[in-house]
Amino acid sequence: MLEHLVQLDQEVFLFLNGLGTETWDGFWMFMTNSKSAIPLYLVLLVLAYRTFRLKKTVLILIAVALLITCTDQLSNFFKYGVQRLRPCHDPEISEIMRLVKSYCGGKFAYFSAHAANSFAVASFFAFLFRRRIKYLGILLMIWAGLVAYSRIYIGVHYPLDVLTGMFVGVLFGWVFSKLSIFAFHKIGV
Repeated sequence: MLEHLVQLDQEVFLFLNGLGTETWDGFWMFMTNSKSAIPLYLVLLVLAYRTFRLKKTVLILIAVALLITCTDQLSNFFKYGVQRLRPCHDPEISEIMRLVKSYCGGKFAYFSAHAANSFAVASFFAFLFRRRIKYLGILLMIWAGLVAYSRIYIGVHYPLDVLTGMFVGVLFGWVFSKLSIFAFHKIGV
C-alpha cells in the first residue's frame, strides 16, 4: 500500500511538474521566494493594527513568530526523521523532471516547510479576521495555495509533501489563532 502511494505521488508530481513552461517559470519562482510575501505581511500587519490596536498587534506578532517557528521546526524534524528524498535528489525521477531552480535544496523533503508556513500564516489571519473582513480568508488561502503549488512546479517537493505541509499549517494556524483570542480575553487588551 505504501509503495503504491509513493508511486502515485511520483506520477502526480511528474504530471504537475511537467505542465511547466519557461513562460511561467518566473512567476512560480517569485511565488516560491519567501521575500515575495513581505508586502502581504505588511498589509496584514496594518490590518491587525487598525483592527486590534497596538497591544493586540504586538501579541499577534509574537504569535506569528512562534507559529512560524513551530511549523518550520516541525518540518525539519520530519524531514530528517522520515528522510524522504526531494524529487530532484531522487534517482528514479531526477533525470525526467523539470528543476526550475538553479539548485535543488536540502536532500530531504517531507514535509514542505513553505506549504506549512504559508498555510499557517494564512489560516491564522483567516481565523482571526473571519468576522471582520469578508473575503480575506479566501484570498489568503489562494495565496498560500500558490506558494504550496510552486514547490511542485519548481521541482523540489512531491504533492504529498505539500499536502501534509498544508494540513499542518492550517492546524497550527487554527491553534495559534485560538490561543491569541484566548490571550486577548485573558489579559484584557
